[in-house]
Amino acid sequence: MPLLIATALLPVFLTLALGYFAGYRKLIDNRNVASLNVLLMQFALPLTLFVSIARTPQAVILANGMLALVLGLGMLVTYAVVFTLQRHLFKLSLGDAAIETLTIAFPNFASIGLPLLLPVFGPQAALPVAIAIATGSVTISPLTLALLELHKAREAQAAAAGSAGGMAPPVAVSPVRQFLRALGHSVSKPIFFGPVLGLAVALSGLHLPALGVTALGPLTNITAGIGLFLTGLMLSAQPIRLDGDVLSGTAIKNLLQPLLVYGLVRAFDIPVAIGAQAVLLTAIPSGFFGLVFGVGTGLRPPVAGSTLVVSSLAGIVTLSLAILLLAPR
Repeated sequence: MPLLIATALLPVFLTLALGYFAGYRKLIDNRNVASLNVLLMQFALPLTLFVSIARTPQAVILANGMLALVLGLGMLVTYAVVFTLQRHLFKLSLGDAAIETLTIAFPNFASIGLPLLLPVFGPQAALPVAIAIATGSVTISPLTLALLELHKAREAQAAAAGSAGGMAPPVAVSPVRQFLRALGHSVSKPIFFGPVLGLAVALSGLHLPALGVTALGPLTNITAGIGLFLTGLMLSAQPIRLDGDVLSGTAIKNLLQPLLVYGLVRAFDIPVAIGAQAVLLTAIPSGFFGLVFGVGTGLRPPVAGSTLVVSSLAGIVTLSLAILLLAPR
């Protein structure tokens, strides 16, 4: 079992550490990561999700519908609770709250999922990881992007009103209409329609040409490595602080979210093998999507970076315990 835990966790934290080292030693500019962000979020990750889901047999996807359901509910409930805390208890702005909430609610499936589950469950673990990423990508990711778009719109509106000297009040726009407009913009991004298109192909019964999969291989095969390295790179530019927000966020992510999903697994009477994969997936520490989304809007809340670091370090212990409890005997 110790070898299994080391095999699952060592590649993850080593790549994170290399990214952190490269940024800390200024081998790579850790402040200007927009190009790497575009590579990951507009090309590598959407294509990886598309290929992974599109190659999955229709029957297998339908059979794993309950996995998507409990993961989606687990992330959405976590998102609602954390966002409420960020806005009303910790008093974060709309944009900062959205980034911190996504950091906590969306585990680092993209970088840690495959390296973690493959040694534990074998080659069949690729499907639950793809389902987990796709579920988050079509639920809380567009919700976060919409909140960030709304934040930008309100900031621009406030700036326009300030430049006018308060002489001409801005035209009132319904918050619901603002949010729907922002949501429409968010679902036009590759990170949303990549997995959705893959799901459509899989459910239609069509098959991706083997040549096409091979052609995309050089890019899709490096997605997890890019994600981990970029996460470490961004963390090297973040001041690390410990406060109530960071500690509570880490506790919610590493402990309460997997316990919530465990409760959902029991409530829906999901088979043991699928339930173990769902709980282990949500035991993965905080994800980098929040920070990556923030780069596109010029927001880098220190609390999100701190939560990512603390959650990842705590994950050495919590993930080890999860593997110990959930790995097949």
